[in-house]
Amino acid sequence: MAAPHRVLVVDDEPSIVDAVATSLRYEGFEVLEATTGHEALHLARTGDPALVVLDVMLPDLDGFEVARTLRREGQNTPILFLTAKDELDDKVEGFTAGADDYVTKPFSLAELILRTHAIIGRTAAAADTETLRFDDLEMNTRTHEVRRGDTPITLTATEFKLLRYFLANPRVVLSKTQILEHVWEYDFDGDSNVVETYVSYLRKKLHALGPPLIHTIRLVGYTLRSADPEK
Repeated sequence: MAAPHRVLVVDDEPSIVDAVATSLRYEGFEVLEATTGHEALHLARTGDPALVVLDVMLPDLDGFEVARTLRREGQNTPILFLTAKDELDDKVEGFTAGADDYVTKPFSLAELILRTHAIIGRTAAAADTETLRFDDLEMNTRTHEVRRGDTPITLTATEFKLLRYFLANPRVVLSKTQILEHVWEYDFDGDSNVVETYVSYLRKKLHALGPPLIHTIRLVGYTLRSADPEK
């Protein structure tokens, strides 16, 4: 039997940590618990979690800074932000910091469990195919290494999954709905702006190293396509 996935739950309210941890354990997950940003960083570094459920408002480091620190250190562990903030700017900051999902308080435990299963399921599926290539772009799904030519590229977990979907469907025009369904696995409350945001992040990282590869097809979607018509 495979070992259960481990989830790190971080919130400054012990009652929320207890409620989320109890629900996750009932679903068969192992759970690590933290109530501060520094505790979260320590457990994320040493506990090998498959997912971090991370509150934004913490008494020392806020959740955004915790996420940014982990990403700077090269950790691609998926992060699900748990927060009372619901403004678009806060969501953008969360995704910029490296979030994979965003749940707004008050939330239902059933929804959080559903999203936890979805995120971990996507991460596991991403490891099924080891190497994907297109043009001068190469991804190793087991080591999470991405290179364009000889240059390594650092991606957040969601950027990685989005690029993997493009690499699995080269030259195919993918609609925002298709991307949401396959990368996020649900409609993100109907807000397709998250797709535009992540495509923009990915383009900046890829296109800084060579000719454009991700192209917009007006009124349809996006496609991974070489600038060279012969490819």
